[in-house]
Amino acid sequence: MQTTYKGHRRKRYRVHGFLHRMRTHGGANVIRRRRAKGRLKLSV
Repeated sequence: MQTTYKGHRRKRYRVHGFLHRMRTHGGANVIRRRRAKGRLKLSV
C-alpha cells in the first residue's frame, strides 16, 4: 500500500493558486465569495 497524497508545491500553486483562479470566470467568483466571507487566505 502506498500513501494516496504526495504533495508538490509547484503543482499545488498551478492548480489551486491565486493566479490560476483569476484566469477563469468561475475561479474569480471563488475569490470574490471568499473575500465577501472575510477569509484571511483567499487561495494557497
